[in-house]
Amino acid sequence: MFRQSKTFLSKLRCLSVLQRPKSISAAERALQYVVGQKIHGFTVREVTPVPDLFLTAVKLDHDVTGAQYLHAARDDSNNLFSVQFRTTPMDNTGVPHILEHTVLCGSQRFPCRDPFFKMLNRSLSTFMNAFTASDYTMYPFSTQNAKDFQNLLSVYLDAVFFPSLRELDFWQEGWRLENENPTDPSSPLMFKGVVFNEMKGVFSDNERVYAQHLQNKLLPDHTYSVVSGGEPLAITDLTWEQLKHFHATHYHPSNARFFTYGDLPLEQHLKQIEEEALCKFQRTDPDTAVPAQTLWDKPREDHVTCSLDPLAPDPTKQNTLCVSYLLGDITDTFEAFTLSLLSSLMISGPNSPFYKALIEPKIGTDFSSVVGTKQASFSVGLQGMAEENIEKVKCIISQTIDDIIATGFEEERIEALLHKIEIQMKHQSTSFGLALASYIASCWNHDGDPVQLLKISENVARFRQCLQENPRYIQDKVQHYFKENTHQLTLSMSPDEQYVEKQSNAEQDKLQQKIQALSDAARIDIYEKGLQLLSEQCKTQDASCLPALKVSDIEPTIPRTPVQMGAAGGVPVQYCEQPTNGMVYFRAMCNLNTLPEDLKIYVPLFCYNNKLNGIFCCGEFDYRQQAQQMELKTGGMSVTPQIISDTADLDLYEQGILLTSACLERNLPDMFHLWSDLFNSPHFDDEERLRVLVMMSAQELSNGISYSGHVYAMTRAARSLTPAADLQETFGGMDQVKFMKRMAEMTDLTSILRKLPRIKRHLFNPDNMRCAVNATPQKMEDTAVEVERFMGNITSLRKERKPVRPVIVEVMNHKPLDPRAPSGSAASRKLVSEARFKPCQMKTYFELPYPVNFVSECVRTVPFTHEDYASLCILGRMMTAKFLHGEIREKGGAYGGGARMGGNGLFSFYSYRDPNCSQTLAAFRSGVEWARDGRFTQQDVDEAKLSVFSAVDAPIAPSEKGLGLFLNGVSDELKQAHRERLFAVTHKNLIDVAGRYLGIGQRTCGVAVLGPKNENIKKDPSWIVK
Repeated sequence: MFRQSKTFLSKLRCLSVLQRPKSISAAERALQYVVGQKIHGFTVREVTPVPDLFLTAVKLDHDVTGAQYLHAARDDSNNLFSVQFRTTPMDNTGVPHILEHTVLCGSQRFPCRDPFFKMLNRSLSTFMNAFTASDYTMYPFSTQNAKDFQNLLSVYLDAVFFPSLRELDFWQEGWRLENENPTDPSSPLMFKGVVFNEMKGVFSDNERVYAQHLQNKLLPDHTYSVVSGGEPLAITDLTWEQLKHFHATHYHPSNARFFTYGDLPLEQHLKQIEEEALCKFQRTDPDTAVPAQTLWDKPREDHVTCSLDPLAPDPTKQNTLCVSYLLGDITDTFEAFTLSLLSSLMISGPNSPFYKALIEPKIGTDFSSVVGTKQASFSVGLQGMAEENIEKVKCIISQTIDDIIATGFEEERIEALLHKIEIQMKHQSTSFGLALASYIASCWNHDGDPVQLLKISENVARFRQCLQENPRYIQDKVQHYFKENTHQLTLSMSPDEQYVEKQSNAEQDKLQQKIQALSDAARIDIYEKGLQLLSEQCKTQDASCLPALKVSDIEPTIPRTPVQMGAAGGVPVQYCEQPTNGMVYFRAMCNLNTLPEDLKIYVPLFCYNNKLNGIFCCGEFDYRQQAQQMELKTGGMSVTPQIISDTADLDLYEQGILLTSACLERNLPDMFHLWSDLFNSPHFDDEERLRVLVMMSAQELSNGISYSGHVYAMTRAARSLTPAADLQETFGGMDQVKFMKRMAEMTDLTSILRKLPRIKRHLFNPDNMRCAVNATPQKMEDTAVEVERFMGNITSLRKERKPVRPVIVEVMNHKPLDPRAPSGSAASRKLVSEARFKPCQMKTYFELPYPVNFVSECVRTVPFTHEDYASLCILGRMMTAKFLHGEIREKGGAYGGGARMGGNGLFSFYSYRDPNCSQTLAAFRSGVEWARDGRFTQQDVDEAKLSVFSAVDAPIAPSEKGLGLFLNGVSDELKQAHRERLFAVTHKNLIDVAGRYLGIGQRTCGVAVLGPKNENIKKDPSWIVK
């Protein structure tokens, strides 16, 4: 997976939920290590308690190779391992990215093809992946099972240090010349390869194009001047020999940084890493250090082009401009911390000076990209602007910097930002180990101190001290890094109508160059190699060399989550006592049943406004003051649309909005006061503010399609199959993207403005609400008092309204209610029944300026509580691993593809960044035939069960406990029944459900494709072309 490296403070999330009972905590045990102590070939260099994060950091070096090691001991059972290498390419061939893919295709101890993907089905991992950043490559995994940890560690160590690096795997994962039909030597030659197609997809996103150019041009001296993920046409210059050489020079323990996290013993990790890998190496000098960029003596300007965006909010405003400044070295951890705070103060939220100066005047639609490398950089600019405004924006940026130097920042804004950091340290997530690995990666990669990065409170205290000693401390930083900084780049980007055509022509020219250089013998060799690769891809793989857990290793029962039901002002409230580390989490579900149909499509806009502290000026606050109060008193307040299918009937669903917020315990009254203001006294009279938010929303939706195209394809394919899926397309599919674009093009938004108070009256009605609270036992009583007060404050909004849909079914949550619970505490959901809904076949094609496709086919099957639902879950995982992965990714060259069973009762096939369309749709059908014919083993079934259970048993944060019951009515009893049905699935069950629900003639399906021009689809009258 290619990603641009970004080091953001927001990556840091404190966690830890699944504690194993021990007499002494993991952090306390780690304090017993002594500096200088020798452990399995390593020497302890530092032992540091980090009370902010409830962990102890242990730094070690490997005696022979010099490999660096950091262990974060913490009472968290979701243990993580990662190893990262500094990878510094000097060309655009994408060698570190292709190597990342290829090392996972087999190794000395595990010579089967693709052990990485096979382990996804032989493990209970909570995370497995690999990342290529601009200057490092990381291989992380996490699991809650100790045996599984050792298994995965063996596979990962062998993969990175002793990979097979077969030429066939290089062809498959990197690039190759091959006949379009590998079995037909007369079919035309073409470029194929997983990474080749992935990067074509990456650079179909104009934001990614811009961000890549920005990095390359701001840091032109060394490795940051190239595309580490690979520029598609340059990828075709990489040779197998170059790949092997890059591995030999970069993937060595002397160039490695190991990180482990969690509650498993450090000694066992060190012993296994030493015995299975490091004992076979001697120290080398990797020579991979990145020199500092030579600073410019004067600013520079440059210009690049991109494709036209047919979904841009305003087709005449598709220019981007950004001014970027090269700052200090990220290994200076306090300076990096200060610059991170400064960046947030300058651009985050409606109170920031650049938001006021650039976004509110409606010159553009949103901020442009930022980058992250060895030397920190700051970038600010606009996308979605007219060409004639480019000079104006340059002047505004310069003037805004002058204004900041002159006036600084309000103390309340600084306090709000420091409060946000406190929230981030308190909030407990389930993937803290992974967040920690990502957070320290860039700094550690360049020999910075990763432990110093973790001392958040020390940095906050030092920052406060600096402010106290010098009230102009922040202004002085702005003066130094921005006003006096000559290493700045002004980069503009404009659309070129011929951009896509030029890209396509360049690829054809490169292809023809390659073909014309071929001898007859070389053409024959290409054909024979293509057949050889196809033969390998078609072979049944023997994965017996790989370690595996057994189904018997899975816990037979789920841990129970106790909740108490109560009521506040007649509104049902679910209380869930959890170790939330001094935080309180509040949620309220408000149904849409009384909302007139003509207003429904505006609900996402209504929610977006709230999420961004939108146009709502509440009570005595304007929207800026409201935003400030939210930052000072909460960890965020949001409103999101919700469409929830019933667990027993596909024609029943709940439609509503979910209110979500969190706060420190001391701010509990303030949080509910803010909610009261939002309910009681919002003002809908600022058309200019609405226009800003409509433009931002439309731009965000347009930007997101190239990254999440498979989600949009699945949403569209499902729309004709259930009433809930139809509404989901309205709220979050291509329909909403196009609707928001139409709104952005409107010259007068007063008609939209008038709709918002109408929506508010229907949604913010206590009659349609139910609430949930997660807090510590000690704080629950206080929380209940505040919820009761909140309900008392909004009781005047209670109004009985008639539902728009004629049939509303009231369904009790599947939870035995406390007989002593007060009146009104029976948590029920009011579901819309559309028994007359007629599912129908529909095929939709969206032509977009992308070089790759996103393809989906969805089939209506059964709801969650149906006896066949578990079998369909197992079938989806098994079909993905044992058939579709080979057909769509290995043979077809797509970045990803598979099948999955959704909680909405729809079985979905999908592909991602796929060079094919009809071939992939045929693969979906072939997958069904494969399953119907029973061409799989009991081992395949067991592996699919492991994969499904790794998701079912993923850790749940204290803030999320009880949410399944609150939102979906899924009780512990229902979860346990589903679990038992999963265990019971047989080989015969899978053949049966494949034929009964997925076979032609037995199914009702929808199909959607988002992708480049496709004449075959356009000529086919069975497709709707958009």
